[in-house]
Amino acid sequence: MTPATLLANGLATGLAAEKQSAEVTDWAARVGWLVGLALFVALVYWLMREGWKWRGTLQGDLPELPTAPDDPGPARLGMSGRYHGSTTAGQWLDRIVAHGLGARSRVELTLTDAGLDVVRPGATDFFIPREALREAVLGKGIAGKVLTEGGLLVVTWAHGERLIDSGFRSDHAAEHTDWVDAINSMINKTETEGAR
Repeated sequence: MTPATLLANGLATGLAAEKQSAEVTDWAARVGWLVGLALFVALVYWLMREGWKWRGTLQGDLPELPTAPDDPGPARLGMSGRYHGSTTAGQWLDRIVAHGLGARSRVELTLTDAGLDVVRPGATDFFIPREALREAVLGKGIAGKVLTEGGLLVVTWAHGERLIDSGFRSDHAAEHTDWVDAINSMINKTETEGAR
């Protein structure tokens, strides 16, 4: 072997040895950092949970949610999808959390002559009476959920002293237009009957 070859082999061996990382010698500092990070994450989670409970306390004046009547009548429309939450009407970031309205969940909606039945597996079911319905529109966002234009069915309804927007998304978004038409025609019919 020539001296140049020996030198090249020596440099290659030296570079390979330098690429190995140094052994960790200060385990106490690393464990301390990990414990500190875990405590910080736990604190942030606890503060978020307390904020959620505080919001529910502030909304304590909201009456109990109505339940479906024993005989609501035949179904006019049915839909499976997701419930994305409820907010104060017109303020899509002011989430309502009282009585479980802030919990996202799967949903089964049924529209009858009596009103809108909202069945949520694993969360509180509620019923929106026909006379409480105010409007249905196609929206794009509600309380932290933003979709494409028209990707959300937003139903405005009265409960106690409040107007509430509730957001639903069907498993088949093409159904939303039928729901808007059906709910708004039901509202118009109710208003016409009330004016007589």
